Amino acid sequence: MDIQQIYDLFSRFPAVTTDSRKCPKDSLFFALKGENFNGNKFAQSAIDQGCAYAFVDEPEYADGKRIFCVDDCLKTLQHLAAYHRDHLGIRIIGVTGSNGKTTTKELLAAVLGKKYNLTYTQGNLNNHIGVPLTLLSIKKEHELAIVEMGASHPGDIEELVNIAHPNYGLITNIGTAHILGFGSFEGVVKTKCELYDYLREHKGVAFYHRNNPILEEKSVGMERIPYGTDTSYSAELRGCDPFLHVGWNGFDILTQLIGAYNFENVLASIAVGSYFGVAPEEIVDAIAHYTPTNSRSQFKKTASNELIIDAYNANPTSMGAALENFKNMVAPNKVVILGDMKELGHVSEVEHQKIADMLPALHLKQAFLIGTEFAKTNSDALKFDSVDLLNEYLSKNPISSSLILVKGSNSMKLTSCVDNL
Repeated sequence: MDIQQIYDLFSRFPAVTTDSRKCPKDSLFFALKGENFNGNKFAQSAIDQGCAYAFVDEPEYADGKRIFCVDDCLKTLQHLAAYHRDHLGIRIIGVTGSNGKTTTKELLAAVLGKKYNLTYTQGNLNNHIGVPLTLLSIKKEHELAIVEMGASHPGDIEELVNIAHPNYGLITNIGTAHILGFGSFEGVVKTKCELYDYLREHKGVAFYHRNNPILEEKSVGMERIPYGTDTSYSAELRGCDPFLHVGWNGFDILTQLIGAYNFENVLASIAVGSYFGVAPEEIVDAIAHYTPTNSRSQFKKTASNELIIDAYNANPTSMGAALENFKNMVAPNKVVILGDMKELGHVSEVEHQKIADMLPALHLKQAFLIGTEFAKTNSDALKFDSVDLLNEYLSKNPISSSLILVKGSNSMKLTSCVDNL
């Protein structure tokens, strides 16, 4: 089948799934393959569960009636998504960065949703499969789409922009993340800036933080909208204990965001919202009422303590920023529970030691380091190889009357310790 024929089917059945366990009635199933699974084997099951049609790339699973064979299911899914995006002609804002891209995406959605009918990346659907699924969720009535783009290897962003074809782009920042996949910090910079490369070539518009020298340098040569100090979209950081407090355009904004590091994300949403004509009052209302979820800078009061839960992701840049912010917060008893930062490759030992070296300056009541990477550090903190061992300790040695920062990579499962805090 050619792409037009597949698109004709999609036009009749505009729901797409790649998970044979989740097959909405009259949807299209694309059989993807991975190291430990082969979706081709489940095509008939998808049909039996209610899918209208299925696409496979191994001929023995096709019947030519409702299960069709294509050369490559993943490439076909991506091609269909790009075809759909171009067919609708919708304006798309691409968002990437080492830290803060999900929070920024959600702030942008909150702000732009005040004026526009928009759709945006749900959850963590920001990779070579998630981006096509996001694009295929766009409907004719949508006026804007915000597409988050993640990367863990060179060329990842280039691949995604060539599917999403963004008109606008925003790189939140570039830090030390996924070094294992990129090989070096320079590799991170090059890959993230593939978004700028696409915008430059296609006469797109970049929103960038002027106070970030890397973004200032790499965004040259295209139409760009700066935010930050001495720009049309500057603001005042008025406080952050615990919630970020911002002054802008005569407004006083008390957000529900934890961490001064979220100030840049708020600035980005102000710049983008203003550029797209959202009224200042609406921008302020959207920012003030946005509540982070999914263990991203969440504030939680328990019967015994106050918690800052930022355990969805962690890298040296975000970990350092979280600790600096925590150092400036006022509380009689402060505790940190830090989990390993993943995918740092050859710099892992050095970067974990740098984080451990920051702890004495925080004047903590207690510090806990969780994971095999933190176990190698020279530190007086209590160390546990796993969160399960930490939970055993906490059940016998409860913490009370403390402000506690919980920060680590998602795979460390630090959120499981919250019930013991």
